[in-house]
Amino acid sequence: MFKSVVMIDGGYLRAVSTAARFKYTPPFIQAVARQCHNPGEESLLKILYYDCPPFAGELTYPVSSKKEKRTPDAHWLNELSRMDYFAVRLGTVKFRGLTLLKVPPPPRALTDENFKPVFEQKGVDMRIGIDIASMSERAIVERVVLLSGDTDMVPAMKHARKCGIQVVAVELPDRRLPSDLLTHADIHRKIDRPPEFKPQ
Repeated sequence: MFKSVVMIDGGYLRAVSTAARFKYTPPFIQAVARQCHNPGEESLLKILYYDCPPFAGELTYPVSSKKEKRTPDAHWLNELSRMDYFAVRLGTVKFRGLTLLKVPPPPRALTDENFKPVFEQKGVDMRIGIDIASMSERAIVERVVLLSGDTDMVPAMKHARKCGIQVVAVELPDRRLPSDLLTHADIHRKIDRPPEFKPQ
């Protein structure tokens, strides 16, 4: 049995799951994590979930100068952290301004609805990379099971393999991983949709 850790890039999983119309909840994340782990080969040490809390702050729209205060409820992250084997690692989210979605045809004027706020996650990739490197150098695990579609993970994956750690790249249903991630993984693992969850 390989002592293993499952690492989940929450931004990636949320984007893919939301596009497939799944409700993104702690039980859904837990069900996906269970499929990432192969109990026939691996003893599970921990599930590390990486994400950013929702943006909290004030937005000012350019047409009406209307201010919108966002105070999202992030209790689901606390709920997730209390689940068996789970630990949550949080980055930060930054507001990067408003982008114009579409210019309305004349004589219609621009409205606030023509603009969309842009947010950027910071620190998530770095935390995943640091944890992979730390666990590999200290031989805490023998196998890293990684759910991410970000090629920024490649240097950390290469480092783990140089340390003698096996890297498993997890592929979600109906989604192909970038070739760089597959090239630098030891194992390519495809998972199915959690059978207990249906699209909305």
